[in-house]
Amino acid sequence: MATATAPQYNRMKNPSMDCKSAQSKEETTPPVRLPDLRQVTVLPKADWLRIQDNLNHVNTHKENLLEASKERHALHLRSKEVVKFWSNTIAGQRQKKLEAKKIRAEIEEEEKKQIDLEEAEYQQQKRKEAIEKAKSQQYFQTDRVKGFHSSLLLTEVLKEREAQIELKQKKQMASKDVNKDIIAQLKQKDEEALEQELQRALQVKQERENVAEYLKQQMKEQEAIREKEKLDRKKEAEELQQLKDHHDWERSMYEQKKQEEKRNIMKDHMEHLSNRNLIRAIEMQKEGAEEECRKLFSDAKRKMMKMRKEKEAEMFRELQTHKEKMVERLAAQLQEKASNDEELIANAVTVQEARLEREQRENEAKKKAMLDSITAHREAVQQKQEQKIKEEKQKALEMLQAKKEADKIILEKQLLKAQKIKDSCVELQDFHVHQMAERRAKEQLGKKEQLDFDSKNIGLVAEEEKQFQKYANEVISTAAEAKRNTLPLRIAAREGIGGGLGPIFGGLKPSYLVHDSTGVELPKYISGTTQDVKELYETNDIQQAKKRLGFSW
Repeated sequence: MATATAPQYNRMKNPSMDCKSAQSKEETTPPVRLPDLRQVTVLPKADWLRIQDNLNHVNTHKENLLEASKERHALHLRSKEVVKFWSNTIAGQRQKKLEAKKIRAEIEEEEKKQIDLEEAEYQQQKRKEAIEKAKSQQYFQTDRVKGFHSSLLLTEVLKEREAQIELKQKKQMASKDVNKDIIAQLKQKDEEALEQELQRALQVKQERENVAEYLKQQMKEQEAIREKEKLDRKKEAEELQQLKDHHDWERSMYEQKKQEEKRNIMKDHMEHLSNRNLIRAIEMQKEGAEEECRKLFSDAKRKMMKMRKEKEAEMFRELQTHKEKMVERLAAQLQEKASNDEELIANAVTVQEARLEREQRENEAKKKAMLDSITAHREAVQQKQEQKIKEEKQKALEMLQAKKEADKIILEKQLLKAQKIKDSCVELQDFHVHQMAERRAKEQLGKKEQLDFDSKNIGLVAEEEKQFQKYANEVISTAAEAKRNTLPLRIAAREGIGGGLGPIFGGLKPSYLVHDSTGVELPKYISGTTQDVKELYETNDIQQAKKRLGFSW
């Protein structure tokens, strides 16, 4: 089957390139035989493409699906872009609500920030007010301000006292004019009181009469009640008497029954006694019979005991006879044994003497051997001692040499140690010098800091004194406007800072101590009155002093 050639499309070709390619093909390839056109099959384009796809393993359906999916996705994105700005859709409404919610949240956040700022400013203002209040309270708690306030209270008390004195004087002046009217009023009141007293006495008398009448009525009622109670008691006594008579009759009947029972019991007792005597007679007969039996038994027992004793005596006699025979036999045996013992003793003595002689010879041999061994041991010990003395002398010489070497080493060490001590002393001296310099520098720095602190403290004291004088002047002016006595306030304002008893110096009120071991504070002999007199009669202006003394030049 002949292969179909691909359709040729109109393309622009480079003639030179075509010529070159043709020439190269002619040079490299052999001549090709042309196919027979009658055997060539011409295929349509669609079939040709299908065959090419099958050969190249191309899935057209899948590619078509992918293309369709891409187109749908693109359309979806385009529709979303178009619909995004529509307001009449669910998504648009949701988006619009979300944007509105976001805007509201931003507005609320801004409002909250503004409220927070306002709250912070308010809290800061409150803190400032609290700090100012605390400062003022702390300032008012100082001793000087408290003393000044005490003086202020004294001025108020003096003003109140003056007002009370003035009021008392006004009352005394007014009472002189009003005494007559008061006397008339008092007289009228006395008359009215007397009349009221008479009416009250009449009323009391009437009440007493009513009470007496009521008491009489009560007495009559009580008398009737007592009569009734008397009758009741009489009736109750009669009933009790009847009950007592009935009780006596019942008691007599009970006594009769009791006597009858006693008689019956006595009769039964007598019968019991007669029966008991009969029983005793029967028991006596039984006891007599038993006594006869016991006597017979005791006689038989005595006979048996007698026979037993006779038999025991006979047995004892036989035993004694047997013992005597045994003693005789033992005596014969002992005599025979004594003769045998004498022979044994003689033999034992002979053996003992031979053994003692042998032991004596053995002891002498042992003693001689011991003396020989002691002599040999003594000689060996002497040799060892001589050897030991030689070794000790050698060791002593070696020890002496070692001690000399050790003394030499110790001397060198001591020299080194002395040098180190000398060096350390020099270093310590340098350290002490450096430390003294540092201490001197610290002392100078401390003095400088103390001077700076004193200068700052003086400034603070002056500022505090200025503030106090300002406050005191305001209070004094206010008190003067209110027509108060300002003398205590001026005295309190003139006192300096401090709790000492000394005179005021530079706004301070120092304490002066005694220059001895007690260290107590000096007393204050200058009082406020003294200072007032001093200010009155002393002045720094000579011209004013001349005028005060009457000089005219």
